[in-house]
Order: sequence, then C-alpha cells, then structure tokens
Amino acid sequence: MKIDPTVYHSRPAERRSDQEEAIYDRLETLGIPFDRVDHEHADTMEDCMLIEGTLGAPVCKNLFLCNRQQTDFYLLMLPGGKVFKTKYLSSQLGCARLSFAGADRMDRLLRTVPGSVSALELLFDTDKQVRLLVDADLMNDEFIGGHPGFSTSTLKLRREDLLRYIRSTGHEPTVITLRADDGE
Repeated sequence: MKIDPTVYHSRPAERRSDQEEAIYDRLETLGIPFDRVDHEHADTMEDCMLIEGTLGAPVCKNLFLCNRQQTDFYLLMLPGGKVFKTKYLSSQLGCARLSFAGADRMDRLLRTVPGSVSALELLFDTDKQVRLLVDADLMNDEFIGGHPGFSTSTLKLRREDLLRYIRSTGHEPTVITLRADDGE
C-alpha cells in the first residue's frame, strides 16, 4: 500500500467527492483542526496500521451493524486491534443479535461504502437512524483517526474535537465496554 508521507494540516487543494467536501466544510465551520494523510484505498486494519505510523494516531475500527429486522442501525467504533463478540454487544444493547448492515444501507444512511465508514459520515444521517457506539477504550486516546468519506485519506482529530463534531450532527455517542476477550 502506498502512503504519501506528507502530513497535511488542511483540506486537499484539489476537489474531492461531495461527501468529503461536506465533511471538510463542517470541520472548518466548527473550527476543528486536523492532520491528514493521503494514501491508496485502505480497506483493512493492516492498511490502517501502516497509516497510523505516518499519521501518529490510532485509526479506529468502524463497524456498521444492524439488528436482525434491519430496522435499527449502529456505527461501532473500537480500537483497531480489538475484536468483539456480537452476542455480547447485543446483550449490552438489549437487542437481538447484531450483524453487518448491507452496503446499500450504508450508502443510503451514511453516503459511503464498506471499508470507508467513520463517525464523520454521521453528518449525512439527517434522520438520526444510526446510533453511534464508542468502545470505552477509545475514550482514553487523545487522538482518533478516521476516513473523511472514503478511505483514500485519513484524518487525525483530537478525541474531544471528534466528539464535538459528532454532536454537531445531532448524534450523541453511547459509550460501551467491550472486553478484550470478546472475540468470536
């Protein structure tokens, strides 16, 4: 995977997708500083671990989940190296076992594609259909990395700035605790 070693402190000079531009617009409106690295499409946590070295911040894992009926949707943020057990998370939420939501739902609700989802896309969930779940371990990190629309760039934001951004979209994060041994 190729990563541009340059760390930028602003949005790209060249025009990007409408989704990415909207995310940069919101960050600027809120006065939220960020660092950015550009890279080839990163669709695995192994790719993201390489990005972490250049960016200097952990890139969290983001999972787009739904209940069995596909009526409730969740975006789960957890440390990149942490696995989770859907059964355990479902019991914490008091719902039927969760599974991965389809790409069509991700596109409709968050205007992105699998491998690119992050909390930054909550900007597009104007009907508040997606509930954000944040693993408590992420609350210990000063910085969090995530993709702005598509996984060809990664942003480094202070945790508190990311939370302020999320709240500006009308979403309130739910902090959950996933045990490190909850892998399936």
